[in-house]
Amino acid sequence: MNGGCKMGGSLSLSSVVWSVPLDRNATPQEAQPPQEDKQEDNVDTGLYYDRYLREVIEVLETDPHFREKLQTANTEDIKNGRLSKELDLVGHHVRTRLDELKRQEVSRLRMLLKAKLDSTNTQSLQMDHASLLKQFEHLDPHNQNTFEAKDLELLISTATKDLENYDAERHDEFKRYEMLKEHERREYLKGLDQEKREKEEKRMEELKDKHRKHPKVNAPGSVAQLREVWEETDGLDPTEFNPKTFFKLHGQLSCTLLLHDDDLEKVYDPKNEEDDMMEMEEERLRMREHVMKNVDINQDRLVSLEEFLKSTDKKEFNNPKEWDTLDDTKPVFTEAELQRFEAELQTKEEELGKRAESLRQEQDLLKERGKALEAQRREYQQAVLEMSQRKEKQAVEGQPPTGPNGELQFHQEMQKLEDQGKRDRQDKKGGDGAQNNLPAEPPQNLPIHT
Repeated sequence: MNGGCKMGGSLSLSSVVWSVPLDRNATPQEAQPPQEDKQEDNVDTGLYYDRYLREVIEVLETDPHFREKLQTANTEDIKNGRLSKELDLVGHHVRTRLDELKRQEVSRLRMLLKAKLDSTNTQSLQMDHASLLKQFEHLDPHNQNTFEAKDLELLISTATKDLENYDAERHDEFKRYEMLKEHERREYLKGLDQEKREKEEKRMEELKDKHRKHPKVNAPGSVAQLREVWEETDGLDPTEFNPKTFFKLHGQLSCTLLLHDDDLEKVYDPKNEEDDMMEMEEERLRMREHVMKNVDINQDRLVSLEEFLKSTDKKEFNNPKEWDTLDDTKPVFTEAELQRFEAELQTKEEELGKRAESLRQEQDLLKERGKALEAQRREYQQAVLEMSQRKEKQAVEGQPPTGPNGELQFHQEMQKLEDQGKRDRQDKKGGDGAQNNLPAEPPQNLPIHT
């Protein structure tokens, strides 16, 4: 079984799906852990702690005691946390590895938070505690060094909660992707003349026909699909397929498995122009939902032995119809939905246009201000140059220097002499006035009459 949704332990209750290679001649206790050099091509759950979730499950499945508990645990044991208590009984090397994984995860989250703070130019040394707690929902933030039973319980409950609306969000994203693709196709054709448009429409239709011509795809969870897993992954004779043995080989099944990537590869090839890889992921999601609807009776994302055996008793299991791919189903959007989507795009384009025009006007204003400042700078430089040249000319001709407005500037000594002369004249004038005001003296040496 190549990547995609694979068989896994009962803890793979999210979209995580992988297989643990088993020695078919060994007991569960002798089952060997996955080889590190074995290439895994697992489906990403979209969770920000996806890798941490996968690695924890893989490490736990290497412990014989815990693996045995996985084989017999029911969904309630997993959801209510009873299985988490078995963590105390796993081997020391498993606990050590889990402790290491947790410290690595805490370190990774710290780096993400630091990068977030740096990107917002936050200078405060205090961390954003709200974001910190949010990031740490899938582990115990009060103990950041060792992996305990509470960490396993939080990891399971958080993954279950986070994936509740995951499929709906993915469907909505795909619908918008398809509407945008159709909108761009129509706009492209509008820009062509009639001859080129007809030629391009014919080419597009030929690509669609080529994509539709693919081998039969087995319905997920059908006997035909499981026999492929039985033969290719388990290495057993497909004619001896036994549902109960199949379940025991793979443990409690994740409802996100029962998919075979070879079926998807029959329809989608990244090398082909006519195959859209976004559509392949939507196809994978549809297959997973098909299993949830027809096999996972209690919708807990796990397939118990009872649920699995009931599904094999259905007529659809032994005589399944060929799987209808996206090309065989009705479009994911209606014409009315496309029109609303295009109206939304138009509104956004108009808003962006207004914003662009506003930015252009601001840019023009800044340019005008820049030109005015440049003109003022040049005028100032010219005035300084002319003043410098005038002073140099006056110095050469022996004329006294002039001020900024052309007025003469005398030497300090000449100004002092002029001031002193003014004071002397004032003193002389003041002295003459004082003599005129004195009383008349009697005449001297006049003859005296007797």
